[in-house]
Amino acid sequence: MPATDDRSAVTAVITSLIDAWRRHDADAYGAQFTEDATYVTFVGTYYRGRRDIIESHRTLFATFLKGTRLADEILDIRFYGPDTAVITGRGDSYKGGKPKKPTKVQTYTLVREQDGRWRIAAFHNTKRKPLMEAISFKTAPTLVPASRK
Repeated sequence: MPATDDRSAVTAVITSLIDAWRRHDADAYGAQFTEDATYVTFVGTYYRGRRDIIESHRTLFATFLKGTRLADEILDIRFYGPDTAVITGRGDSYKGGKPKKPTKVQTYTLVREQDGRWRIAAFHNTKRKPLMEAISFKTAPTLVPASRK
């Protein structure tokens, strides 16, 4: 069973990520990732390495994601040994006051590095398609995840 401190620490990484996004601070955003992290966007773009993540977000914050904030909802945190955690959640970028219902499902793999800090080693973001999901569940009920039954 993970220590409460570890759960708080990995959650704090996600909180720092959201805060860096709010400030459109690509360097602070990228600092939450390991040097060799992988990052897959919902459109399928694959980035490798902290530098790539920082530079892509520097561009995104100045263009397509300008003025946006990040909504994130943690669904599950699992630890695989003392130095590896997997967080599954929902998230989305939004503009304005209140976030809409998150349309993406995200997986973060975090590792505790030698300096004792938790950082994201891999991130995967998938666009959720509720209509397709509902149709598939209706036509093939055995596809419904046990957690939703």
